[in-house]
Amino acid sequence: MAEGLHAEAVLVETDRGAAVVGPVDLRVPDGGVLAVMGPSGSGKTSAVLAVLDALPPGLVRRDGRVRWRGAPVPAGRAARRWRRAATGVLGQDPASDLHPLRPVCALVAEALPGGLRRANAGAVRAVLTSLGLDADALWRRRPHELSGGQAQRVALARAVVADPGVLVLDEPTSGLDPATVELVLDVLEQRRGRPGRVTVVVTHDRGFADRVADLRLDIGGPEPVRGAASTTVGPRSPGGAPVLGLREVRLTAPGGRELLGGVDLAVGPGEAVAVLGPSGCGKSTLLRSLAGLHPPAAGSFSLGGRPLPAGHTDRSREALRAVQLVPQDPAGTLNPAQRVATALARPAMVLRGLTRGRAAAEVPGLLERVGLPPDVGRALPARLSGGQRQRVAIARALAARPRVLLADEVSSALDAASARTVLDVLDALRAEEGLAVVMVTHDRHVADRMDRVLTLAPESRSLVPGP
Repeated sequence: MAEGLHAEAVLVETDRGAAVVGPVDLRVPDGGVLAVMGPSGSGKTSAVLAVLDALPPGLVRRDGRVRWRGAPVPAGRAARRWRRAATGVLGQDPASDLHPLRPVCALVAEALPGGLRRANAGAVRAVLTSLGLDADALWRRRPHELSGGQAQRVALARAVVADPGVLVLDEPTSGLDPATVELVLDVLEQRRGRPGRVTVVVTHDRGFADRVADLRLDIGGPEPVRGAASTTVGPRSPGGAPVLGLREVRLTAPGGRELLGGVDLAVGPGEAVAVLGPSGCGKSTLLRSLAGLHPPAAGSFSLGGRPLPAGHTDRSREALRAVQLVPQDPAGTLNPAQRVATALARPAMVLRGLTRGRAAAEVPGLLERVGLPPDVGRALPARLSGGQRQRVAIARALAARPRVLLADEVSSALDAASARTVLDVLDALRAEEGLAVVMVTHDRHVADRMDRVLTLAPESRSLVPGP
């Protein structure tokens, strides 16, 4: 096969000269699909962005040569022109990359010459439909009106709609249900073997890589296992009063579409409940509602047998401390100007009343529990990988010492070892402190570790046992 994308000796450092990743050689033949793999924090994304000369501020490509179809791609302005003309990119945090004020139709069309013109509308509708989205229903919605999975597919549609020569997808299946993953595979399969088309997929999902990739590039060695030792927590029957209760709760999406109708649920101390369901059915909305960020249309919540106000502004400091949410998109909730140590100390100060010094003293232990080294505390979120940001978000929630943890796809950006570390920590907290966990996931391996598995069924708008 003819040469497609070829990069040699790519070396990434911080602007202060500290090594990040490399030197790395990356080669994708014409029509090929390359999977870039490695543990969380190994530099997978940085290496690929360096090839595109699209590193974020604070990182620089110190060395490396890039050729596209045999022609050199110089750094700087020439690389920017090449990216606009020849590449499509799905970032690791797609929801954060979507302009919050632009509707779906314009977001996807901006990758086409002329933007949202009538001549482009058909292509936009076709690519949305190919990814399992209802183009008519989503056409005028803005990013805040989309589920996490819908936002990810809209961002993917934007990346592929112009049929770019180089397609880069960073963790394209995180947070997607199995049926939607099949649609992503179909999109990639349509590019395979086509002249002038190469695809680079950054992923920690080895099963996905086995199905999609012609070639693999492994970056970094096995990640050191840090954190708590594994604690087995078997299925349990909630004892005493439920720590979290829902009674006749009805949830609606923006625009009034009903997601959940008249649901009752009780979660006992130390119990873990997995919530499954197709993308867009309302799983994340359920967690946001429990956290007081999306008041229900009807029904009530309780915490330890006492009424729990529906809105977070009406909750006491103790109630805010007791119910903590780890969102699906940690990049959108971590303050980009705030170092990790500050972000982790703040919940202990604000919600537990600790002094600044005592809160700061807990930060290294929190980082260690989720498998991160202490020096991560000095970093800004932009310097972290997606998996590292996800673990920081978990540590921030645990800093409040909650009674209930609402976890939205917390393992989706983690390699297998890191995911085990995080789940082991939660198991230990369930056993030792009675932490209750409600976890939204598409990962059956994660769901199998829970005490109960419920599915949010769009047809009945209810939570049903299994599968």
